Amino acid sequence: MHWKPKKPVWVIADTHFNHAGILNFNRDDGKPVRPGFADLNHMNEHMITQWNSVVGDYDIVYHLGDVRFGAKDWMIDNWGRLKGKKRLILGNHDDPAFLGGKDKNGHNFFEKIMLWREIPDLNLVLSHVPLYMTGDSNHQKCAFNVHGHIHAHAAPTNRHYCVSVEQLDDYRPVNINVIAAALKKRKI
Repeated sequence: MHWKPKKPVWVIADTHFNHAGILNFNRDDGKPVRPGFADLNHMNEHMITQWNSVVGDYDIVYHLGDVRFGAKDWMIDNWGRLKGKKRLILGNHDDPAFLGGKDKNGHNFFEKIMLWREIPDLNLVLSHVPLYMTGDSNHQKCAFNVHGHIHAHAAPTNRHYCVSVEQLDDYRPVNINVIAAALKKRKI
């Protein structure tokens, strides 16, 4: 099977929507992980705006885990505001029973929920945590790992590409073809 999506495909991770505590997390240098937000609502609204600035209604979005925290009502009331057909790679803070459900309008939060997604035609495997990538890894079809989980920390090797929101251009999802092209240029 060849990778031939009919619509653009976007990737993002670690949105932590509605997670008040993340506004208090710091980088190794002591600076905030998510600077510039007045409060939780400001962070949530900014990420929704940025998402919708690049994603179309029928585009595919792979969310690589750690979608939300706190009250489930926020997700029920707001998830439908995000454009795209969403697919989830489970993160360590995700509840598949809840996220496999529906928003207040009866729409599924995610079309699909999986542990990882291999895309051999792009030489990528999508996961939440960085995978151990070598020529003899479990994901032999793919040389590169697109992941989240590490937020502001550097990706472990040249075989890794982190899409935690803190590492993206102003919290916007990134097009998978941009990622594949950048990784193709790397020496491994």
